[in-house]
Amino acid sequence: MSDIERHAIAVLVDNEPGVLARVIGLFAGRGYNIESLTVAEVDRANNLSRINVVTSGTPMIIEQIKAQLSRLVPIRVVKDLTQEGACVERELALLKMAGIGEKRIESLRLADIFRARVVDSTIETFVFEVTGSTEKLDAFINLMQPLGLVEVSRTGVVAISRGAANF
Repeated sequence: MSDIERHAIAVLVDNEPGVLARVIGLFAGRGYNIESLTVAEVDRANNLSRINVVTSGTPMIIEQIKAQLSRLVPIRVVKDLTQEGACVERELALLKMAGIGEKRIESLRLADIFRARVVDSTIETFVFEVTGSTEKLDAFINLMQPLGLVEVSRTGVVAISRGAANF
């Protein structure tokens, strides 16, 4: 049996109602897992949006996903950023912390190591903003758990190919 691989897939689509629902429906209808999903308008003049999907599967499943995405209307381009070479992946997370005394000081010390910024603060809580790889965010969140982590909100992965290549 083939190994399960993680792939970042970028999809350029017409920015119109129902497109995201069709993409999600394709994954749900075939039992494919979505690990991360982001979508945003990237070209207002041409009315285009970009969907970044992180998914896992065997090489055969990944090829099926890309082929089925390519057949959906109004999808313009499907790119497997993982397969096409080097790409840059980033994610953003907001972490709400509650704590006083030593736990608060330790949270701030760890945040400095991870280059997280305090973006909101009250007497009882504060919110960190941290960006980086999924692994970096996972590590930061795990370290913050025992220090008073209250809530986490993550954007999901955004990715772009390196070099001159584009959509």
